[in-house]
Amino acid sequence: MDKAARDTSDRVRPRVGHIQFLNCIPLYWGLARTGALLDVELTKDTPEKLSAQLVAGDLDIAPITLMEYLKHADELVALPDIAVGCDGPVMSCVIVSQMPLDRLDGQRVALGSTSRTSVRLAELLLTEQYGVAPDYYRCPPDLSLMMQEAQAAVLIGDAALRASLHDAPRLGLDVHDLGTMWKDWTGLPFVFAVWAVRRDYLAAHPETVREMHRAFLASRDLSLEEVDKVAEQSARWEAFDEEVLRQYFTTLDFSLGAAQLRGISEFARRVGFPPGVGVTLLD
Repeated sequence: MDKAARDTSDRVRPRVGHIQFLNCIPLYWGLARTGALLDVELTKDTPEKLSAQLVAGDLDIAPITLMEYLKHADELVALPDIAVGCDGPVMSCVIVSQMPLDRLDGQRVALGSTSRTSVRLAELLLTEQYGVAPDYYRCPPDLSLMMQEAQAAVLIGDAALRASLHDAPRLGLDVHDLGTMWKDWTGLPFVFAVWAVRRDYLAAHPETVREMHRAFLASRDLSLEEVDKVAEQSARWEAFDEEVLRQYFTTLDFSLGAAQLRGISEFARRVGFPPGVGVTLLD
């Protein structure tokens, strides 16, 4: 057996990814409460970087953006009933604009997002719903700087919350929630990220994966049961007050069931993935 094979078979603690955004606090807060966090090697990073590490084999189980999962579906299995999504507003995936969206044709639109899924969703909505083809470019997610060069900006995560709640009102800008726009267009929920395990790791450590899945579900359920406490403790360290965080945590949809799978299939179809590409769930 070569060294790589020994390392995989001998490893006890799974290498698990954690998105460094507020939206994932409810999925990890309970792990600390129950002690399950001690059973993993945790890596914190942006959605884009965690996705790349999972695909590369540097993580065993991690959140992965929907676009990246669909691109690498043959290498991954999704954990059932756990995701980051919305069924209507999401609050933290937005287009902030200086003008009506149907006037953005040829205008500069800044992409401050680290998630290919949110960017692709914004492009899809602007193209298909509003009939515009903006001039997109990437930049850091600083709304004031973005608006010096662009007519609109796409933001996700904590930067989107700050822009929506603090900066956009101060600057007199319009905020368009991507989750609401998708729901109004399709009538379906939207899933931004799923939790997935590499197929090779699942084959080698099936019970470890199932234990990790159970731990995530228990963490989510405990966090939502005690959401006031989660919001209160999070507000001590974040730029948002307890009420905003409670609203945010209860607005997000952390489930992955039949309705969410239909939303995924519709998104995959609309962005041009071949028929049959979708999410394979852990049995």
